[in-house]
Amino acid sequence: MSEPVRDAGFDDWLDGLAAGEGTYLACPDGHGWLPPRRVCPVCGSQNLTEQSLPETGAVTTYTVVHVGAPDFDDETPYATAIADVGPVDLTGVVRGVEPDDVTVGMPVEPDVGENPTTGERMVVLRPR
Repeated sequence: MSEPVRDAGFDDWLDGLAAGEGTYLACPDGHGWLPPRRVCPVCGSQNLTEQSLPETGAVTTYTVVHVGAPDFDDETPYATAIADVGPVDLTGVVRGVEPDDVTVGMPVEPDVGENPTTGERMVVLRPR
């Protein structure tokens, strides 16, 4: 079996997040985006600087999935959430709590986990 193709921008970002050194890109107007980006999509600034991603955030919305797509067959049921992590929103699967126990406002920590169906790395949100 061949090695998976590495997506330099995303996989490098996951490497940093897994090492506890997650980053985001900030423009001078305070907009935050996940790398890779070359231009702020809000103001058009090309002057983006790498900043440390906050260690925690809070769930802003979520859904509990009972019938997953084929790539998530071995994970159901699971909660997918969007968390406000400083100036960026992260989407990930919530791990470490039962899916029905996820709530809006729940403090979470972004991390990297493995998709049990595909074996690929993915963003996970762990309750704090």
